[in-house]
Amino acid sequence: MSTMIFEVYDALKDAGATEVKAKKAVESLANYESRFNKVESELTLLKWMVGFNIGLSVVILLKLFG
Repeated sequence: MSTMIFEVYDALKDAGATEVKAKKAVESLANYESRFNKVESELTLLKWMVGFNIGLSVVILLKLFG
């Protein structure tokens, strides 16, 4: 079984969803959460890469015109 978010599962059960439907919905949400975490980590890498490129470009421009 996939990772479950128990708070959402309990809320769905309290709202009247069946156990099977609640489990499927929570597992689907957990899959989206893991995808968002992956995108967030890739975005952090891209930020570092852009920062490095900007810094290198500034150093080259200062050497060229300074």
